[in-house]
Amino acid sequence: MAAGLAIVGVVLIWSALASPSPPDSAVADAPDGYSQPSTSQSSHRPSRERARALAGQIDVRDKITGLVLPESDPVSISIPRIGVRSTLVNLGLDESGALETPRDPAVAGWFSRGAAPGALGPAVVAGHVTWDGAPAVFYRLGSLRRGDRVAVTRKDGRTAVFAVSRVARFSKSLFPSRAVYGPVDHAGLRLITCGGTYDWNRRTYLDNVVVFARLEGVREPRG
Repeated sequence: MAAGLAIVGVVLIWSALASPSPPDSAVADAPDGYSQPSTSQSSHRPSRERARALAGQIDVRDKITGLVLPESDPVSISIPRIGVRSTLVNLGLDESGALETPRDPAVAGWFSRGAAPGALGPAVVAGHVTWDGAPAVFYRLGSLRRGDRVAVTRKDGRTAVFAVSRVARFSKSLFPSRAVYGPVDHAGLRLITCGGTYDWNRRTYLDNVVVFARLEGVREPRG
């Protein structure tokens, strides 16, 4: 049995903003379907990474383009084209600096150290692609196309509606941290899962699928 994890690898936000070099390789998938921490070590503590990420985002505040909402934590996500409806759990970084993954394969997670969906910056949502060989929440993520909609409901009652701008697949050894986690001049969204060939010896997929999207509208709370 093997689990397909939506692992972004080591989330070197600090490094992504400081230089274009890629992060360390991704976390290995666990044979029993449980998320294991990365064996790669980061020399940067999460607090430093977060501070650098925020500093970089502040630099673009006077260059904001498009609609931007105030911060509000997300509650759920809906992707009609691929039949996804999921609550969102909070994801952080483990002791090695790797992005945590949801323990429930049917549920996606939001990287809570980054931007909230709809706020300025790249909000990151990750989910499993398979679990013990069965399809998981982001199994069909790679089939999304430009213009597809992603809706994220927030605690403030608003629903942030994003339009997909591109879908890409990257080798985990060359994961584009800056493009995914770096500052942007708009309210962005990144959806991430695993993809490509599954390496049975290493118990991991070799690639990551990343969906890039941009806020295009807001549904106000009823009443």
